[in-house]
Amino acid sequence: MPRGGIAFVLLLVLLAGCAVPIDGRPLWQDPAAVAGLGVTDGPSGPKPGAPPVNLTAEGSDGGEIDALAIAAVADVERYWAAKLPETFGQEYVPVIRLVSYDSGEPGGVVCGTETEGLVNAFYCGAVPDVVAWDRGELLPELKDQFGPAAVLTVLAHELGHAVQFRLGVGEQTPTIVKEQQADCYTGAYFRWVAEGNSPAFRITTGEGLNQALSTLFLIRDSAEVTFENEGAHGNAFDRVSAFQFGFTDGPQRCARIDTGEVEARSTQRGSAAGGGDEPNLRLDSKQAQADLTASLREAFAGTRSAPALTTGPTLCEATGSPAAYCSASNQIGLNLPELVRIGTPPQRGRPGGLGDFAAFAEVASRYTLSVQQEAGHTLEGPAAAQRTACLTGFWAATLTAGTDTALRLSPGDLDEAVAEMLAPDSLIAADARGEALPAGFARVAAFRDGFAAPEPAVCSSTYP
Repeated sequence: MPRGGIAFVLLLVLLAGCAVPIDGRPLWQDPAAVAGLGVTDGPSGPKPGAPPVNLTAEGSDGGEIDALAIAAVADVERYWAAKLPETFGQEYVPVIRLVSYDSGEPGGVVCGTETEGLVNAFYCGAVPDVVAWDRGELLPELKDQFGPAAVLTVLAHELGHAVQFRLGVGEQTPTIVKEQQADCYTGAYFRWVAEGNSPAFRITTGEGLNQALSTLFLIRDSAEVTFENEGAHGNAFDRVSAFQFGFTDGPQRCARIDTGEVEARSTQRGSAAGGGDEPNLRLDSKQAQADLTASLREAFAGTRSAPALTTGPTLCEATGSPAAYCSASNQIGLNLPELVRIGTPPQRGRPGGLGDFAAFAEVASRYTLSVQQEAGHTLEGPAAAQRTACLTGFWAATLTAGTDTALRLSPGDLDEAVAEMLAPDSLIAADARGEALPAGFARVAAFRDGFAAPEPAVCSSTYP
């Protein structure tokens, strides 16, 4: 997150007026729901007593990972067998071959590619119409880190490519369009599972969807990749957005993703020169605090009384939070050691936090509470947490404009925000008490609504 200069150029889709639906969703968003579904908790993954699977994978070792992957393929194909004719008037033809391989073993070849060292899952279109996966490293690591929903995410994405082929999406289509569509189709399938329609899998809208979104975060493009690059899949913000389009609006929304749509909303646009080498700013710097304050005052220029940042005591009881808003004195108390920790990205062999933008956004979220207080909103409860995420997203979008603001978004900054919002102790999507929205999906959705909004009033009308 550099000071000054244009390090990152973004084309925003500006919405006309402040009382419009966002991505087809109704204006008002229930704080106790995830795209219209209740927030649920509990186990996610295979259902006890799931029906037997009549599929096999070439090269399988017959182990637990392959059993999970094959069951995932069978369930996703069950979904498409119903949805493809219902949505597109076309029968779904199952994938011809499934292939399992171990990337740690030599000698394997799939679709003309050697599989040794190929830590991946992929689809080969036309002939031979293959879905393949690495059972040796990729799927076990994802399952260990995020749970079985991660494996489901990966296989649903690859079968999304199979659906594209069946719908006539050609090789000439840019990679980023195909990848964003596949993420979107993955979200549509997860909606079907979350609604309880799958006989084989269950997904909660709380931790279960967090597992899926965290998987997309892990396999995002690195900061130096732009959407024009061959093989680009999307950064975390764009991949999660595509997943949410499918989850919220269904597969018909996914089919509308094309080059123009991706260009209009992509946050990977622009030169990636120095993408991963921008200086990391620290909030224990007086200049950084001044720049952050200036950017917030500019974003919320209609606010009459801007809150002050302080490292000293406020009129409110200390909470130990990285940043806390005190409404009695209109101050934001900063816990600088904790903000510096959050703002320091991890490096090989050394633990760290998330990155400077995550720390700046946590402070910005507390600033928006002052904006809400002046507007007469309550500062506690889920609706306040939604507005906070939305207004923080609006502030983030102002850092992309071509004006001479104190701060600029760098490649990877929005991915830091996604990581923060998927963490249990997110402040970006928390109320004045630090109580975050229970579902990571809802947190990112509210932030994305603000990021696309032409003015902060949209956040008040969407999350009253």
